[in-house]
Amino acid sequence: MTATRLVKISPIRTVINVVAKRLAGRESVGEASRVEGFDAAQSFQGDTAEHNDDRPRGDEAETLALLSEFAPGRALELTIGSGRIALPIASAGIRVDGIELSPDMISGLQRRAADLEVTVGALEGDMTTIHTGKRYPLVFLIFNTIFNLLTQDNQIRCFENAAHHLDPDGVFLIETDVPSAWTSAYSYVNAENITPTSVELDVCKYDPITQIFDENHVRLDAAGAHFRPISCRLAWPAELDLMARLAGLRLRTLGWLEARTLLRRQQAPRLDLRPVAATERCCASK
Repeated sequence: MTATRLVKISPIRTVINVVAKRLAGRESVGEASRVEGFDAAQSFQGDTAEHNDDRPRGDEAETLALLSEFAPGRALELTIGSGRIALPIASAGIRVDGIELSPDMISGLQRRAADLEVTVGALEGDMTTIHTGKRYPLVFLIFNTIFNLLTQDNQIRCFENAAHHLDPDGVFLIETDVPSAWTSAYSYVNAENITPTSVELDVCKYDPITQIFDENHVRLDAAGAHFRPISCRLAWPAELDLMARLAGLRLRTLGWLEARTLLRRQQAPRLDLRPVAATERCCASK
């Protein structure tokens, strides 16, 4: 145990000291805070992949209409999943490719595509690094999936990879919740569903320094306890804006009127990101 000496310091100095201590020795912010044993590649396999789209959000038609405005003929979805959005877009005649970490999600996507008699391309891999070898008028990443990347560095790499896939006048569209929708307290338990024979709980913990949000959906029933853990790194719109600029993109926020079709649980307005010419990168402001 080390001795301590009390000194009068400003609140901001205290915060800086805490940050320095919490992050000392880490290569990437957030890596030490995830749910112990959590592996994103394994968390979207098996039953999770099989039933991922059993409960649609209800905004699929509006989402399709918005995305179609920016996708004249083809689009790329990062973390395409089992095709909740990609398959309706493909059915509308737009060629959709996707990048997906989970092989089980890709298998489900291809089965559903075959049933609908549409073609959707999917590459298995990390959306921060893998490249399809093509460019697109639209790259999109929706439903908070950027938060699945647990370090700021990887979230920036995702923006950079999206930029590398864009046509010269292409658009990167990203959808996220505002973090305050998830973080009413730094730790809490919500009862999501209660029946005479089961209880479903949402058990959460948030670290405001690393911005890591650890969550476990717990179901208690006659068969026992069932767990679905996940870790996310939350980011505010202002931080996403900076990531876009670091990737050589210029921010244009869609108005609330245009964005309202995708709003859910205080979700942020969509970010419409266009590449900036090299001569503009140092001075673009809007």
